[in-house]
Amino acid sequence: MSNTSKSRVLSALRCESVDPIPWVPYVGCHAAALIGVKACDYLKSEKLMLKGLETAIERYHPDGIPVGFDLQLEAEAMGCSLAWADDNPPAVVSHPLTEGVPLGRIPVPTTDAPRIQAVLSTARVLRANHPDIALYGLVCGPFTLALHLMGTEIFTGMFDDPKRIKDVMSFCSAVTRGMASNYANSGCDIIAVVDPMTSQISTEQFHEFVTPFIRPVFSDIRQWGLLSAFFVCGHAQHNIAAMCECGPNCVSFDENIPISYVRDICLPQGISFSGNIPLTSVLLLGTPDDARRGALECMESGGTTGFILAPGCDLPYATPPENLEAIAELLQNPYQREMLRVKTVLADTESPPPDLSRYAAPDRVIIDIFTLDSESCAPCQYMVKAIAEVAPAFEGAVQWQEHKIKKWESVHLMHALGVRNIPTVCIDGKIAFVSRIPAREELITAIRKQISEKQVAPSDRA
Repeated sequence: MSNTSKSRVLSALRCESVDPIPWVPYVGCHAAALIGVKACDYLKSEKLMLKGLETAIERYHPDGIPVGFDLQLEAEAMGCSLAWADDNPPAVVSHPLTEGVPLGRIPVPTTDAPRIQAVLSTARVLRANHPDIALYGLVCGPFTLALHLMGTEIFTGMFDDPKRIKDVMSFCSAVTRGMASNYANSGCDIIAVVDPMTSQISTEQFHEFVTPFIRPVFSDIRQWGLLSAFFVCGHAQHNIAAMCECGPNCVSFDENIPISYVRDICLPQGISFSGNIPLTSVLLLGTPDDARRGALECMESGGTTGFILAPGCDLPYATPPENLEAIAELLQNPYQREMLRVKTVLADTESPPPDLSRYAAPDRVIIDIFTLDSESCAPCQYMVKAIAEVAPAFEGAVQWQEHKIKKWESVHLMHALGVRNIPTVCIDGKIAFVSRIPAREELITAIRKQISEKQVAPSDRA
């Protein structure tokens, strides 16, 4: 096989040794920032998407690139309402299956849907313009798609009405398979099933409610002669082995999981792995030197067999382009890599320690929710929603705040509290729920317990 960018990605996906390591920046709405437009405009326009992706290819010299990164694309075509933002992908704000729409009335996405049509057309043009770059077609995984349709009711439904959940999952699996076929027919080389909400369930639930419905997707992709990837984010370490059992060629993950952990599970099974340059502390908030060091750390851990260097997830809109350019340069310059190996590790940032005294306030319980960004990260969105829906019941005795780790002050507080994964909920500075959306009653019980321990009086709840 020739040594083109595309061939390096495909070789790595087949678990072959590749040097230099392939580089696949997950450019989604960040491409909008590159060309100076809003994310909400970019994600609706084939013309803007082409311009943004061409700019990203020119500046970041990728071996592979996703055509789009929008987990709400299918949901919108299925009747979910979206809230649009200038600097994030849209968020799902309505759930048809909880609003009286029967499953049989949920529309199946077609290529006539305007935004689906625009993305597929973008793929075809990119294929023609860049035959030597590996194109990723990203489809929303069936579990995340089911959650878009049902909201957080899906979690209680797995206990109360498992048959209904499996019916919804079967429907969503068919949608995912159909969208995968659309990307395959549009010239994509790799079909990536992006299912971040699977980080929120146990391995037993994964086996029951995800495995039977996602295996057929990867089976289809193999039959088409294409390669596949299974994308997850969040603290999904407990489900990595289960993901491998579903039959993907590659497992992609973020900084919540050590590369060495995934490597040691994947390689013995002939499965490649991709990740996991930290999105915020390194790529968004760091300097070019931080980006180089973060990338090199991933490369050292990943090695040259079956590994693809990539961000942990969709690049934040405002990621400084010079940080990504620095990584591209590092990959192209062996001498620079050697020089970097002998330099000191990432320098500590100067920042005053966070004020933890507020947790001693006698008149309220303070809840901190650490997220990537609830406007762009589905697990984060539903974690914040769970807290927001419960807090008013305590009549002022509960104060909550989202801490997006796109800001240094949030990163410092996260470290001060010992938080290592996102999304995580802390109650009065103590870790309570790690990358798992609590059921309503479980959350209420945890808050009541803390109120009782602090002896917050009813009169203080005004």
